[in-house]
Amino acid sequence: MDLVTHQHRFVVDPSWRRPNDGSVIFAGSPIKMFRLGAGGKNIAALIEAGQALPDGHQALTNRLLDSGAIHPLVTFSETGPYTLKDVTVVIPAFVQSQQDATMLGDLIQQCAGVGRIIVVDDASRHAPTAPSHVLVITLATNSGPGAARNTGLGHVATPLVAFVDLDVALSATTLTELLPLFVDTKLGVAAPRIRCDDSGVKTNPGTIADYIAEYESTRSPLDLGDVAARIAPGTRVSYVPTAVWLCRTEAIRGVSGFDVEMRVGEDVDALWRVIAAGWHCRYAPNALATHAPRPTLQDFVQQRRMYGRSAAALAARHQGAVAPVRVSGYSAGAWLLVACGLPFLGLLVGAYTVVALSRKLRVVPNAMQESLRLAGLGNLHAGRILASAITRTWWPIALLLAIFSRRARRVVLVCALAPAMHEWWSQRPAIDPLRYLALRLIDDVSYGLGVWEGAIAARSAEALMPDLSSWPKRDS
Repeated sequence: MDLVTHQHRFVVDPSWRRPNDGSVIFAGSPIKMFRLGAGGKNIAALIEAGQALPDGHQALTNRLLDSGAIHPLVTFSETGPYTLKDVTVVIPAFVQSQQDATMLGDLIQQCAGVGRIIVVDDASRHAPTAPSHVLVITLATNSGPGAARNTGLGHVATPLVAFVDLDVALSATTLTELLPLFVDTKLGVAAPRIRCDDSGVKTNPGTIADYIAEYESTRSPLDLGDVAARIAPGTRVSYVPTAVWLCRTEAIRGVSGFDVEMRVGEDVDALWRVIAAGWHCRYAPNALATHAPRPTLQDFVQQRRMYGRSAAALAARHQGAVAPVRVSGYSAGAWLLVACGLPFLGLLVGAYTVVALSRKLRVVPNAMQESLRLAGLGNLHAGRILASAITRTWWPIALLLAIFSRRARRVVLVCALAPAMHEWWSQRPAIDPLRYLALRLIDDVSYGLGVWEGAIAARSAEALMPDLSSWPKRDS
């Protein structure tokens, strides 16, 4: 039995649009078109109002849920099938300093009320200590976070298991906010929002650690935003880091846990295997945890570089799931013409996308108007994604072209400046725009370097290849 049999209230995704007479919905990630009859229009109106739904809504709401068009509306105050006593917390711990030992002690206290706590000592330099009620398992050799989590998973006897990293701080409601989501018996993994905790560097303003913390408060790789989402490859939220996961034990055991051969990216790999096995996975930003920022520029660079190196391994294991760019081929062609100094031809290609999309949407009232809106926004979105890829994953190619071409230098300069300054202006972090731009460039170059290193080591260019998909499809 799935979630909609029990849960009758939902919230619409920001992509939701029901224009004109309300007989068509455009929503989801990626965008799909849903045609509605009279009953469907009534259900859609109730969903938009956040009201309870009548019997018979399941066929439509299941389709909307599966596409990411709507999300469950649940709160920790609601009664769910599980309590904290049904949760075992597994903490993979590689304790290198007294600061790490202090964080572990704090984290154990933050897990008060759960059924059991298991600390897996991954051959730490300083043997971790824990209260008597905590099970500590020590590995003979340092085997990585995946192996540590698998070891802890082998000792879990509760229906739910939470994997929590050592350098994470939980709030009093981080786990309880996630528990009601498991009313969906198909839910395998739920994850909270991970915000940057910059309190530790506020006492040292003007230092590189302070600048990194201010940057990560806006652009942390662990913070996936404030909008709820289903998690699936190729969608707006294609992964969530294992900084904090609350999992159905059956689901994570069913895919044999984490791949111990992967030292980085093992969390994304496990998550995608859970999804491939038929489980739902959800990102719930109403639940919050915090993560310390990188303390030094070297740590900052190394983290991004290692994230990039995982792309090749993930591409080899999950065909088509890893791509630096996912845009329409028409949009890519239009922006390529603009970059080559042919803006008029680029505009013509953009205009053609409107006409082509209007033919697909001919059953929609005011099809040309809707096509203009969707194609226009799609082309602008594609431009932002392509600009990001040029200075992130594809920067070695862009740099080589810029050495020999003045036009390429202008393109690279625009791609580096425009998105970063727009991001700074819209977010207004407590850091000046020049330092923000510098850190973003270091962020992007470090990640891209890792992607190329991984691709060369794997002798595969798949992680570098774009996905030039078509315009949104009609829901089947």
